[in-house]
Amino acid sequence: MKKYFIQKAPFVVPTTDGKLIEEHHGKVATANEEISIAHMIAPPKWSEPFQTPEFDEYTYIISGKKQFIIEDEVVILEAGQSIKIEKNTRVQYSNPFDEPCEYIAVCKPAFDFAKVHREEN
Repeated sequence: MKKYFIQKAPFVVPTTDGKLIEEHHGKVATANEEISIAHMIAPPKWSEPFQTPEFDEYTYIISGKKQFIIEDEVVILEAGQSIKIEKNTRVQYSNPFDEPCEYIAVCKPAFDFAKVHREEN
């Protein structure tokens, strides 16, 4: 029995906002409840509603920039930077810039729509 798994076919999450989400490991892709790892590309001028997730979220920026509003503070990350946002923190993710933002997101425990608690616009 192999003690590793190479993900060659990540689950592509259907979206309506132009954002690419490829879940490599997580609840849907590999039935892993403990952690999720996703490759994402947020298009220019993209944003999500505020949310208060029940999981820690780590983000590593590969290219472009991404804006975070954490509680009441605006934070902008650039390529090569990363951040950890602790669970139960109100946050909004966006890319108000003119170029796409490519990044990796890691959630622990795994991302779960039932536990992200997105606010209505």
